[in-house]
Amino acid sequence: MTEFVAAALAFPTVLFSFLMLVVLAYWLTVVLVGIDFDAPVLPLSISMFVLITWFAALAGTVLTPEGKLRYAVLAGALLAGALITKILSIPLRNWTRPEKPASRNDFVGRTAIVKTTRVTENYGQAEVTADDGGTAVVQVRAAQSTELTAGQTALIFDYDAEGEFFWVVDITTGG
Repeated sequence: MTEFVAAALAFPTVLFSFLMLVVLAYWLTVVLVGIDFDAPVLPLSISMFVLITWFAALAGTVLTPEGKLRYAVLAGALLAGALITKILSIPLRNWTRPEKPASRNDFVGRTAIVKTTRVTENYGQAEVTADDGGTAVVQVRAAQSTELTAGQTALIFDYDAEGEFFWVVDITTGG
């Protein structure tokens, strides 16, 4: 045990031993106080870097002779910490990526089932299915030359933000 403490307090490991104590105190506080993070990527990444770098420096300190190559051990530990943290952080990016807020433009390009007796250039509603499987009844309009009727499948091709409705076209005739 004394060899471990001696190695942990020897240069360059001692630089990271202090940081390990800070990281340990941080995570103990998180656990004991019950802080809830939505996306703890930065604390996790920093903690991983410190842990990996500390371990690499500790191993390098134990494996190299006293006083020799200690700056090389420091450089190697920093490099190992950076590379391994980068690799281990890749899955975290997808796990913590915030979901894109839903937008009405998400419906453009989808098909919808006409729900009103007719769809004209001034009136109509249709039901469209979202990515999550939920459905929404939306206001739709058809071009003057096209009139759609209940039950027909229409393609949503544009959204009019000012009028807050979708432009649709009958997909069975293409126009």
